[in-house]
Amino acid sequence: MTDRTLRWGILGCANIAIKSVIPAIEAGKTGRVAAISSRSLARAEATAARFNIAKVYGDYEALMADPDIDAIYNPLPNHLHVPMTLKALEHGKPVLCEKPVALSAEEATMLLSAQRKSGLPVAEAFMVRHHPQWNASLALATDCRIGELRATQTIFSYFLDDPSNVRNQRDIGGGGLLDVGCYAINTARYLFGAEPLRAIALVDKDPKFGTDRLTSGLLEFPGGRQLAFTCSTQLALTQKVTVLGTRGRIEMPVPFNASPDLAASLIIDDGRDLIGGGAETITFEPVDQYGLQTDAFAKAVLSGTPLDTGLADAVANMKAIDALFRSAESGHWETP
Repeated sequence: MTDRTLRWGILGCANIAIKSVIPAIEAGKTGRVAAISSRSLARAEATAARFNIAKVYGDYEALMADPDIDAIYNPLPNHLHVPMTLKALEHGKPVLCEKPVALSAEEATMLLSAQRKSGLPVAEAFMVRHHPQWNASLALATDCRIGELRATQTIFSYFLDDPSNVRNQRDIGGGGLLDVGCYAINTARYLFGAEPLRAIALVDKDPKFGTDRLTSGLLEFPGGRQLAFTCSTQLALTQKVTVLGTRGRIEMPVPFNASPDLAASLIIDDGRDLIGGGAETITFEPVDQYGLQTDAFAKAVLSGTPLDTGLADAVANMKAIDALFRSAESGHWETP
């Protein structure tokens, strides 16, 4: 590379790219968006004009082949995460790929093998891992502020019944578990610092789409610790995480989509009563977690240092998701 700025190429014009990631890259100090591609050239051109992006492609692989592109951001529909990330690796490009990184643990393992063979960084884009409220929650949960950490409870839901939306298309990886339930699993694994031993799920499928529109799951971790979660694509907009210990709890009011313009907060409560008599609110200055994510990835690429969270973590997350899907079919506990 000729400088210390990462030149990003964006695959497609997904909302997450337009609303969050491209602005985050442009606002940061480690990178800039040098090119964008879409199967609709007109849409790519419109997005490029909006963000003053110099190069536009009507073909994903043409962008990947551009020698002036240093890294790829892949926010394409779920079924294209593995194929397009593999193509990028073939072109010698590191990849930040949106979650879920694959449709199954088998796919994710194949991608991990290709990544290790290439030696190039590939990361699953769980931006929450970079937000200070999650770093603080982990510290509080592990330094005995809430006693012994025993359980986490998570709710993540929204209402979306548009049949044209990729989240409602089963054949390309739609459904609530892959879209938002994956956050509950990822963050519980982060807090517990362990992998689940078994999982069980109850799933309600949309009769028209065939996607999981309402899923509740229970995962057992070593030491009897538990994650209980509910995720949905057809419930009222809700996000909440409760981290429960033997002597207190942590409440996270906006755990996943924290606004870059507003302060985030978490509540730590020693449980002395039910009206918050022992509650303390910890506030964090506004940060853009997408910017923190892209800066961290850029620094890893530019410096050659390992990523804090690599694809092995993504494989482990997919194993838990696979177990939940199997459980929904079998009606029994399943082992990741």
